[in-house]
Amino acid sequence: GPAPPAEKAAAAPTPSPGPPPAATAAAPAQANGHAPAGERLFISPLARRMARQAGLDPATLVGSGPSGRIVKADIEAALRQAPPAAPQAAAPATPPPAPALRAGAITAPHDLVPHSSMRKVIARRLVEAKQQIPHFYITLDVALDALLDLRAALNAKSAKEGPGAFKLSVNDLLIKAAAIALRRVPKVNASFTEDGIAFYRDVDISIAVAIPDGLITPIIRHADEKGLAAISNEMKTLAARARAGKLKPEEFQGGGFSISNLGMYGVREFAAIINPPQSAILAIGAGEKRPVVKEGALAIATLMTCTLSVDHRVVDGALGAEWLAAFKAIVEDPLSLML
Repeated sequence: GPAPPAEKAAAAPTPSPGPPPAATAAAPAQANGHAPAGERLFISPLARRMARQAGLDPATLVGSGPSGRIVKADIEAALRQAPPAAPQAAAPATPPPAPALRAGAITAPHDLVPHSSMRKVIARRLVEAKQQIPHFYITLDVALDALLDLRAALNAKSAKEGPGAFKLSVNDLLIKAAAIALRRVPKVNASFTEDGIAFYRDVDISIAVAIPDGLITPIIRHADEKGLAAISNEMKTLAARARAGKLKPEEFQGGGFSISNLGMYGVREFAAIINPPQSAILAIGAGEKRPVVKEGALAIATLMTCTLSVDHRVVDGALGAEWLAAFKAIVEDPLSLML
């Protein structure tokens, strides 16, 4: 009968009277089910799509449509009669890709030393500091000649030994200078919190000290209220206890401002990472003889390059510059250290 409406047959010549259709000219499919070589295969688009999806070869089918056309019903009949298709062999498993190297992975021969507890804490805190604190940096040169003269004069007056003996270092005088500058510009002595800016009432200065396992920052508390000899002796005691691993938590936890001095290594200048939750750290370089111009004439002076790292959430540029200028003025006219 005629093909279903969804399968419009292609126009075919009107058959002439004669023998039954089976005896007419060769049908599109032979009795053995194969189309003769080179002969066109008549199949509706829907049947072709169904055969492809079912994995059937339409050339092996006999069409029941007009002029032997293979139609939907032929595909459905073949599917009912055909044995289940053998499952296709599984494709060979693709070997997993080689694991990608992590960023910073070490491929060269090396010896691995596990992290100490201190190194883990240092790493975590410094990463937090750089990720969470918007650093900015202010640098200037400070003349040391007057401070060096004062140091030499004071050390010359110290007893050789005994309770009143002292030996001032340049760093001792710089700690005191930073403490006085924090009194003059107190808004730098602060920390950022989610609720507001915390301004510290006391001037407690953390001093970076290198130890075998890393770095620790013992604190000179009330540094603005202590004399130079007291700061010097306390700093020596704290540094020795730090290197021996004998600091108490209250001796290194806290502080409102930090100092890191690499001048003894000949480092000219560097920028330090802020010690959270503080908002500023002063990096001190080596004192060097450099040419300067004084009153229009060339001269030689001992200059020290200082860089202040600042948390911009707490300290703006002008405020940071004000503090650094105050520190410079105190160091270059150090008699105020005696007051």
